[in-house]
Amino acid sequence: MLPAPGDMPIITLNEGDTPLIEASRLAQAIDPKLKIFLKFEGLNPTGSFKDRGMTLAVSRARYEGMHSVICASTGNTSASAAAYAARGEMRCYVLIPGGKIALGKLAQALIYGAKVIPIDGNFDEALCLVREISENHPIALVNSINPYRLQGQKTAAFEIVDALGRAPDYHALPVGNAGNITAYWMGFQQYAASGRCAGLPKMLGFQAAGAAPIVDGAPVANPETIATAIRIGNPASWKSALKARDESGGLIDKVTDAEILAAYRMLASLEGIFAEPASAAPVAGLLKLAKRGYFQREAVVTVTLTGHGLKDPQTAVDQVPEPQMVPARRDAILRILDL
Repeated sequence: MLPAPGDMPIITLNEGDTPLIEASRLAQAIDPKLKIFLKFEGLNPTGSFKDRGMTLAVSRARYEGMHSVICASTGNTSASAAAYAARGEMRCYVLIPGGKIALGKLAQALIYGAKVIPIDGNFDEALCLVREISENHPIALVNSINPYRLQGQKTAAFEIVDALGRAPDYHALPVGNAGNITAYWMGFQQYAASGRCAGLPKMLGFQAAGAAPIVDGAPVANPETIATAIRIGNPASWKSALKARDESGGLIDKVTDAEILAAYRMLASLEGIFAEPASAAPVAGLLKLAKRGYFQREAVVTVTLTGHGLKDPQTAVDQVPEPQMVPARRDAILRILDL
């Protein structure tokens, strides 16, 4: 099911096979007609879905004789590229928007040994630069415009069908550079064509309101959102995302940062799942759709949670009151416990 020649060295960290977790309390809060399952990609080796595509992209680069990889990143791609390059004994170079990357993700890229280069610009400018460099120098570009990245990422759709025993009615996910919605649609289509499932889901993609070029119909020069993983103003896979939306009969909508943060807290408090803010965008989107009566009948909905919450711990800390120091006495503790 993957474009991997038999003699290709496989550079792997045992990615994939992430859990599909039923979220019954979340479903009750959103719309009791729904059965919601969360594909928690934060349990991949570097904490995000990027590992699925990176194993194939880096393996293929090594197979083709490359010794270095390069990417532009808002965080998760840099962490994954750096880890798989280290595993494959390759050099890794990362361009990031200066001051616009969550600390957990930056720490990963650095400790894996990547050469991290902050630029005075946004992700879209960084992507243009790495494209130009890779076209003129012997270095493999491993952003999602690399077709092997999407080929690897489609395997999450396979796993969803395997776990459910069927295709979901809807699949919801965040949209940033739009590679993931493209990859999932490819995967569902391929599984259906091979007879492994009947029917296909409607694809529901959600951008952040401050970085919603697909929804608004024009690139965003200065995208802004708390969900740094989808802070992208000109998605590389824009056209294929529209194709996935239209062919599936789904939609791509936008949600505000306030809606994202509310959904982020719901995931943690109702289901015990700590996902990064971008992962909460599709949950916020489902809430928005349910409020306007989008779901007319019972349905199975799967949701991609793209990354682990520890990628961006500061956002979590900012959402709750700071714990207050108390005396080290039992009576003081009991007062806090309200017993």
